[in-house]
Amino acid sequence: MDRFYDEQYVRLRNRELDKYYLHADDDGVGVSISQRRNSLNVAWRVHIYHAANGPYVLLHSAAYGRYLAATATLAPALYHGFRAELRDYDQPEVPEIMWLNIRAGLGRGVLLQNARDRYLRANGKYLRWNTGVTVENRDIVNEKVSAMMRWIVEPIALTERAPRIPDPIRARLPEDLSVVVFGRQPGALRGIRFVQASDEGLYNEAGEGWFAFDIRGRSLYYLRDRLAGEVNQHQPEGIAMCVRAGRYGRLTPLVVDLPRRGWGDIFQIVVFISGTAAYAALRYPNVGGA
Repeated sequence: MDRFYDEQYVRLRNRELDKYYLHADDDGVGVSISQRRNSLNVAWRVHIYHAANGPYVLLHSAAYGRYLAATATLAPALYHGFRAELRDYDQPEVPEIMWLNIRAGLGRGVLLQNARDRYLRANGKYLRWNTGVTVENRDIVNEKVSAMMRWIVEPIALTERAPRIPDPIRARLPEDLSVVVFGRQPGALRGIRFVQASDEGLYNEAGEGWFAFDIRGRSLYYLRDRLAGEVNQHQPEGIAMCVRAGRYGRLTPLVVDLPRRGWGDIFQIVVFISGTAAYAALRYPNVGGA
């Protein structure tokens, strides 16, 4: 695990495609490669999991908190192997999100081998529009791995300053014509479960102290306003929100709009209050840094 340290933030740059990074898609499920180096969607937080047979690397998105996972679903046509996606960490041990960090031969770079013995790989070496990320078995007969499976780990510095949250999402024409003309509620219906952390950052893992409501749409600006009211804070800027992707997921500061997909989803959010030690201890990836 010499390339990964618990709780650090990293980018994973594909060694073959050079300027392309592992990217959490805006739908909150898909994984692709992108040149958006300064986006939170290409930042990942390291979670070292110590299993009975040794440590594994878990990676959760700095944008949505969800964990990088291998699946047993065949990838679409023109892609290699099986789908990779984001998922919640909802059981004590989830093999699909557990990765071994393997040196990729000479020079810099690592291979990320899933507990199911498949390797994370980029696509699009020849068809550059094929940006999806998948998992694939190595060529065991020839003892080779594809160059597209090699990743450069780039650490990201931390900052105490929270990024500015996005402006409100407003109805647009013609996509949201029904909102304007018929007065319908915009966006998908999402369930919010939240709890307020103590001044020291403590909260019940489940049950007591958690409350719930539903919202429409994906605007973080409106969600922050609603949560501030729920915890009796008159200034919405005086709270910080951390999302927890599953019962065993680690907290991730929420500073981007919610994923585009969301019908029926439930988001678990821990609220921190400005002026407390827990609020002051929050750190954010400085994706705009060097």
